[in-house]
Amino acid sequence: MPENIVSLLPELWTAVGQTALMLAIGLGSALIVGGPLGVWLFLLGPGQPLASAPVYGVVSWIVNLVRSFPFIILLVALVPVTRVIAGTSIGPLAAAVPLSFAAIPYFARLVEQTLREVPRGVVEAAHAMGASELQIVWRVLVVEARSGLVLALTVLAISFLSYSAVAGVVGGGGIGDLAIRYGYYRFQTDVMVFTVAILVVLVQLIQFAGSAIARRLDKR
Repeated sequence: MPENIVSLLPELWTAVGQTALMLAIGLGSALIVGGPLGVWLFLLGPGQPLASAPVYGVVSWIVNLVRSFPFIILLVALVPVTRVIAGTSIGPLAAAVPLSFAAIPYFARLVEQTLREVPRGVVEAAHAMGASELQIVWRVLVVEARSGLVLALTVLAISFLSYSAVAGVVGGGGIGDLAIRYGYYRFQTDVMVFTVAILVVLVQLIQFAGSAIARRLDKR
């Protein structure tokens, strides 16, 4: 192993931990807020129990508005909000704020699309048996779509792994920050290649785990 990389191993482990922290906060926010938001979007859609074209249009527009921002611009635009929430504008906790803002609408749209793939016959059968709307959502829709939801979360995790690397450009910490500081500014190509290899391995592990869980949950 090159001497440059050996000397950076302590910092590398710290960077991996910072990346994991950013992902955990971002994905946690997506699950807690984006998941219910996606269910709400689905229920507001045409032909659904809470169908309301005006409300759906407004909520959908807001979701699309946030999703339309390139992440690097969103990162900078949210600096005042980040300072209020995290108390600072640099570091992994600060970077997790814009990551969360970006992850929530992203996952909400994925959840909405996944729920739309549940056969209407299953929902109609639950209605015929007297199930309430809440029971249909959590015991029918979510259960039937759980495999797709896991795959949606896997896509989100992989996408936001790259976003967390972008956060390193503005001092967000993590693997991206390490790659920029050593691989780019100091022209240490071996460090850059090594950090990219770590990101590739992480993507493969996330995809493998997500696909394995989705297969296990898929009862079709």
